[in-house]
Amino acid sequence: MMIDRINQTLRKLPDWPLYVIGVIPIIWIYYRGATGHLGVEPVEVIEHKLGLWALWLLILGLAMSPIAQYFQIKAIKFRRAIGLLAFVYVLAHLLTWLILDVQILGQVWKDIMKRPYITVGMAAFILMIPLAATSNNWSIRTLGAAGWQRLHRLAYIVAIFGAVHFVMLSKGFQLEPLIYLAIVLGLVALRLRKKKKKVRPRERTA
Repeated sequence: MMIDRINQTLRKLPDWPLYVIGVIPIIWIYYRGATGHLGVEPVEVIEHKLGLWALWLLILGLAMSPIAQYFQIKAIKFRRAIGLLAFVYVLAHLLTWLILDVQILGQVWKDIMKRPYITVGMAAFILMIPLAATSNNWSIRTLGAAGWQRLHRLAYIVAIFGAVHFVMLSKGFQLEPLIYLAIVLGLVALRLRKKKKKVRPRERTA
């Protein structure tokens, strides 16, 4: 079967090339900005592109389990790399805003407190820090599988906050951010539904 061939290929593939390939768009985006190919507001475009890449990766990470469940394509071994890359893109997005956009440290806190979309985005970043810090085998052994899984459910909140951040910063009515939010909410609902089924007690037999 085609699915079996795909899974056999995925099992043979290492995950480390993802880290190399995954940072190429960051380099390309900054290069395009530095060489004047991103219009009259290159910093704004860089921020947008990096944030969009982060959201794509968060969505892909959420989709790994449903893809395995409904399509039998088992690519979950790559979820850690995808999650760490999402953190890298969010960090690059944040640093671009801090260093190239705001540039005044005293203004940063004011913006976080005054602008709700920045507050939501910063909350998503803060929640991602423990996820990135514990994305390793040592943390799984230390926290235990159950504790580690409970902690990494924060990824659901992070993805929702990321999509809400995109909706809030959009000017006027735009369909694209709402589509991303709907996709994120749908994937989170699927994940929560799956977990609810797992913990549901078995019906007693007469």
